[in-house]
Amino acid sequence: MEEQIVFEDNHLLVINKKVGQLVQGDKTGDEPLLDLIKNFIKKRDNKPGNVFLGLVHRIDRPTSGLVIYAKTSKALSRLTQMVKNREIEKTYWAVVAKEMIPQTQKLVHYLQKNEKNNKAIVFTKVTEGAKEAILTYNVIKTLDNYLLLEIDLETGRHHQIRAQLSKTGIPIKGDLKYGAPRSNPDGGINLHARKLQFIHPVTKEPVTIVAPVPQNDAIWRACEE
Repeated sequence: MEEQIVFEDNHLLVINKKVGQLVQGDKTGDEPLLDLIKNFIKKRDNKPGNVFLGLVHRIDRPTSGLVIYAKTSKALSRLTQMVKNREIEKTYWAVVAKEMIPQTQKLVHYLQKNEKNNKAIVFTKVTEGAKEAILTYNVIKTLDNYLLLEIDLETGRHHQIRAQLSKTGIPIKGDLKYGAPRSNPDGGINLHARKLQFIHPVTKEPVTIVAPVPQNDAIWRACEE
């Protein structure tokens, strides 16, 4: 757990999540990061009572990258409000197949969550029950068979990046659910929560955190070189 912590102070703890790790509990019953981190802090700091830890936002299980947890209730309430107000800038990296696509593009769609198959349905026009989803991508690197996209999110919808890129004809590498031709060996997808920028909820200092990509993936390593 120690090696996954990329930022920590008295109020916040930011983890570089591995592919397959659960951010919080779900119906699988697998132990979520929330519990693992609580146990880690309890042992590390010799805490006698319960450890307070609040989840600020989520990323999907097959995705890697940055997740913020709050260590105090004050930080949790302020950060939750900041997420609602879109005051936390989130930048993602995604690997997609090499296609003829614009170097930069703003995507605007309308997303509706299908609870049955846990998937986002994408509409190109305003649709009842669907929420507006906006992102901008830039192609920042070209590899032999893939492109590396840097993505800035304006909204935070369920499976937003995965669904919008798929609708645009460039599903994320390994993402079978959204149209990728093959899975990745680790069962994950090449989507990485790369960078967070925000004003610290307590100290009011600007915070920028960057997460290294998964080192067990040769394509990710090539992206970072």
